[in-house]
Amino acid sequence: MTRQIVTTDIGGTHARFAFATVDGGRVTALSEPVTLKTAEHASFQTAWEDFGRRSGEALPQELAISFAGPVGGELLKLTNNPWVIRPALMGEKLGVERFTVVNDFGAVAHAVGSLDGTAYTHLCGPAGELPAEGVISIVGPGTGLGVASLLRQAGGYRVIETEGGHIDFAPLDSLEDGILRELRRSFRRVSVERLISGRGLVNIYEALGAIENRPLAIRDDKQLWAAAMDGSDSLAAAALDRLCLTLGAVAGDLALAQGASAVVIGGGLGLRLAAHLPRSGFRDRFIAKGRFERRMDDMPVKLITHPQPGLFGAAAAFARAHP
Repeated sequence: MTRQIVTTDIGGTHARFAFATVDGGRVTALSEPVTLKTAEHASFQTAWEDFGRRSGEALPQELAISFAGPVGGELLKLTNNPWVIRPALMGEKLGVERFTVVNDFGAVAHAVGSLDGTAYTHLCGPAGELPAEGVISIVGPGTGLGVASLLRQAGGYRVIETEGGHIDFAPLDSLEDGILRELRRSFRRVSVERLISGRGLVNIYEALGAIENRPLAIRDDKQLWAAAMDGSDSLAAAALDRLCLTLGAVAGDLALAQGASAVVIGGGLGLRLAAHLPRSGFRDRFIAKGRFERRMDDMPVKLITHPQPGLFGAAAAFARAHP
C-alpha cells in the first residue's frame, strides 16, 4: 500500500524534515528537505510545528526519525544537541499514530542496505558494487563521528547501531603523540570523535599551533574549514591532512573489529571531503594494519553521495517496520 510519511534527520546542528513515499516495505520517493537549525528551536516538537507551517498542509500521522544519539529507553538525549525526545509522548505531542526511531548512522546503514550502486563514489580498494553478502562498516564525520554496521544476507539485511565514534584515539606517529598530549589538556579522555568531526579540525589545528608555538591566524570554524580545503593556510591544511589520516586509520580499525568486507564513508563532512580523501593519506592509513595489510587493500571503500542518506534511511527503516 502506497502512503506518505514524514521522515526526519536530527543532528547536533540541523534538523531536516521531508515527505517520503513508502510502498511494500520500500522507499519510492523523497521530497526536497526542509532544514532547520536546532539552536533556533526549543525542542523537536517546536521544530515539527515549524515544518508543518512551512509545508502548508496537514502532516501525515506516520513518522520516521533518524536521531544523533543512543536509541532506547524512556528518554532519548542527543549527543551534541540539548533536545530530548520521549517516545511515549510522541502521539500526544505530535499527533502521530506510528513512528520509528533509529540512530543517525543506523539510518545511514538502512540507506546503504536499500540504495543501488549509483549512490556511491569509489575511494580505494577494488572497484565495482558493494558485496551482496557480508558485513559493511559505515563510518562518517559530521558534528560528531557516526559508526554503524550492516549485515547483508540472502533476502535482506540487518543493521547494528553503535557508538563507535567514542572509542579511544590511538596516535600512530610522533606528531600524533604530540597532538594527543595537547588534547589531553582540554579533555580527560580523547576519543576519535575529538579529531574526526567538524570540531575535530579545530582541535587538531589548535594542537598543531601549540606544538609549533605558533599564534593561530584563524578563529572562526567556517573560515578554518575553507582555508583547510583550499590550502590557503598551511597549518589549517596540515590539520585537514591529519583528520584524513586519522579517518583512514579508524575506518580500517572498525572494519577489522566488525569483520567487514567493505566500508562506506558517510556523514556531512564525508561528502564535503569527497574530492580531498582520494588525494590524502586516507588509503595508506586504512590498509596499514600489519599482517592484514593485503586483506585491507582488497577491501572496497566507497563514499555515499546520496544527498540525504539520513532521511532516506530513516524512511527505509520505517518502511521495513511497517510494510
